[in-house]
Amino acid sequence: MTDELFILGLTLLLTLVFSWGFKTLPSERWQILAVLPRLKHAGGWQGENLTFYGLFNANAYGLSVVIFIILMGSVGAPLVAVLAVTATLLGVCIPASRTVAGIVEKKRYTFTIGGASFVGILIAPWLVAGANLALRPWVQTPIDIMIFMAALTVSYAFGEGVGRLACISFGCCYGKPLKACHPLIQRFFSRKRFVFSGKTKKIAYADGWDGVPVVPIQAVTAVIYCSAGIAGIYLFLKGFPTTAFFESLVITQVWRSVSEVFRADYRGRRKFSTYQVMALGAVAYAAVIAFRCSETVVVAPEVLQGMKCLWHPAVILALQVLWMTVFLYTGRSKVTESHLSFHVIRERI
Repeated sequence: MTDELFILGLTLLLTLVFSWGFKTLPSERWQILAVLPRLKHAGGWQGENLTFYGLFNANAYGLSVVIFIILMGSVGAPLVAVLAVTATLLGVCIPASRTVAGIVEKKRYTFTIGGASFVGILIAPWLVAGANLALRPWVQTPIDIMIFMAALTVSYAFGEGVGRLACISFGCCYGKPLKACHPLIQRFFSRKRFVFSGKTKKIAYADGWDGVPVVPIQAVTAVIYCSAGIAGIYLFLKGFPTTAFFESLVITQVWRSVSEVFRADYRGRRKFSTYQVMALGAVAYAAVIAFRCSETVVVAPEVLQGMKCLWHPAVILALQVLWMTVFLYTGRSKVTESHLSFHVIRERI
């Protein structure tokens, strides 16, 4: 019953957040979170914009790692080894989100979670194997590769699902205009469409579609990914990590490939984009992992045991550092700027 209550609570929380976000975040005021004065000039100050994109990305990364630690802790995985592998994985994937986007889209100041996740899926099994060898003198129980991959892909589904809120707030990863879609698509999304406002939203400065009804592809992706994550948690906690791994990865990666049919933002010059190739390649790679690395240690997961791991001082500190790192890395806008001026209210002196 504890497993079901945990899943129900998480589902209700996501439902509330998505209900608010889908209605609110397309508006102009939900792009810039704060402005910091940087350089002074004759007319005032040049400001650096801190975005809700960074805030929601940091929240998504944090939630993903929290779920990952709970799942790994529920099977009694050694916390030191789990944190070491996780820190290494994030240390590669966070910069890869910009590097891969630069290679594929030829743009310096953009991010791709799809590219970063592809890199993470490729290297994760090898990192676990390497950590098991390196930490053998200090850790008696090695990390099971399949259990690790299952927890990783399930938590990734939540991270990218919630991360779609960042895309809505910034107006990126947007869908095609409804008027350019098939009549069935137009009818289905006629009352669930997105209409972005604000000239600094990416949909406005890239295509001039502010005020234009578009397919709410970010919302659809968020719901599909988090639904896959919910199913994955249930399978994991019931003792089916291989099924949880394959289910969560296949659904997210197949949908990533399919969803680009409904997207209008630039994804490279190829008709079948590099990101679609990455997504389908990840599915094939997952099949190999599932075949070669089925779980060797069967442990009955205990979700309460996993939740207790969150109170470890090292975990608390690591989550704070992660949140701040992601926020500063993705939240400092490189494509918008602001001008500030300050004055004294004489009547209040």
